[in-house]
Amino acid sequence: MGVSHEYFLAGDRGTAVDQVIGPDGERLGVDGLDVGGIDPHLALDRLIAFATGAPPARGTKPEPVWPDPDEVPHSDGGAFLEELPDAWRDALADVVEDAVPMLALQACDMDDAHFADYLHAEDSIRRFVGLAHRARTEGAHLYCLTSL
Repeated sequence: MGVSHEYFLAGDRGTAVDQVIGPDGERLGVDGLDVGGIDPHLALDRLIAFATGAPPARGTKPEPVWPDPDEVPHSDGGAFLEELPDAWRDALADVVEDAVPMLALQACDMDDAHFADYLHAEDSIRRFVGLAHRARTEGAHLYCLTSL
């Protein structure tokens, strides 16, 4: 069993938390996409750099949402939720269809991204771009639920 990174969109942090935590406090999971195990801290910033031709702005990184980092410094339930920078959402949303094959090739070469093969990478990138585009169109944000 490995680490899973599920990406999804939500209008705000409260809604994102509601999507992963049920009324009794148990984790629900999300209707999102697991894009080849792309870790938001290890591989996603490199994918953004490939997409834009420049690394993300210095200091730009996902922000912890749940559990509240002031109340629970380390997740004890094996899962945590982060909000991705809107600049990353927009960079992915701006990827044109013709660029997807090259991004997939570059993603396949990343040690921190795990794909079965090139076709899996291409499909994952295409779905991730679509999710980012929908999020921007709806004025929503992207979130990542990491499960250990």
